Formats: sequence, C-alpha cells, structure tokens
Amino acid sequence: MQKPLSAPVFAVLALLAPTDVRAEPARTAAVFDTVFINSSPLPTTPEETARITRFTARLKQALDGSGRYRAIDLASIAKDVDAVRDITDCNGCEAELARKAGAQVAVVSWVQKVSNLILNMNIRIVNARTGATLKGGSIDIRGNDGQTWDRGLKYLLSEHVVAPPR
Repeated sequence: MQKPLSAPVFAVLALLAPTDVRAEPARTAAVFDTVFINSSPLPTTPEETARITRFTARLKQALDGSGRYRAIDLASIAKDVDAVRDITDCNGCEAELARKAGAQVAVVSWVQKVSNLILNMNIRIVNARTGATLKGGSIDIRGNDGQTWDRGLKYLLSEHVVAPPR
C-alpha cells in the first residue's frame, strides 16, 4: 500500500509545475473625461458636475490599480479633444485620438441623467489600432447622490470593465 502524499508535498509540486500563465504588461490607456448627458427636464447641478469629475478620477485610479491598464497624460492632444463635440459619439475618433496620444486603448465613459431618480452609467474600452470594442458595460442606478454614483461605478468596474475573465 502506498502512503498518500502530504499537503507540503502538494504545495512544493504546485510551485514546481510549469505554467503557461504569463502576466501581460499593462496597456496604455487614453482615458477621456466622462461626459454627462442630461436628458431630464432638470438642470445640471454643481454636485453632478463634481460627481462627473470624481467619476473620471476614480475610473483612472481603478484602471491603473487593475494592473491591466495604465492611464496616460492627454495634454499632448488636449486641443484635438476640445475640438470634439462628443467623445462618446464621434464615429471612432476616440481610437484615432488615443493613437495620436500614444495609447493602446481608448476609454470613454458617460453618465446619462434620465431623471433625478434614474441614471445610466457607461464605460467602453476600444482598441486604438482597430477601433474594436474590447470591454465595456452599462448599468442603471436609482438615486442621484454621491453614494449611488460611487456604488454604481464600483459595480460597473468590477462586473464589466476590470473583472477577471470568466
């Protein structure tokens, strides 16, 4: 009768086993400012404007923190970006601008306010060379305050954007 292998032996074997898993280097990302689309009858508030700024900053932090992306400075293309009416709907201009900035991917995001109760958050990551959508997602949130925005962005990122492959 053979003696079963102990847990320490399995641990050593696991460490010595060959693996094909290689960490890919982070892709450089042109993360454009989040666009706020207010289709509600209510005017945009200063709080919403601040939330949009915070949304962009947290998006960059999350992408950098994921190890999959590295947000780059877009100062070199600022005039080109300013000339675009809507980066989320510009017939692929985001890919061209990302390439011009030296990025491998373009990241566009937008929040649409349908009413003060219903908002929609969106993120799309596009290959700068081909224009193909690589990742993205859209969620609806109920409520228009800092907490619901933070929770919505966290969920959107974890489930759709920086989620590990399934």
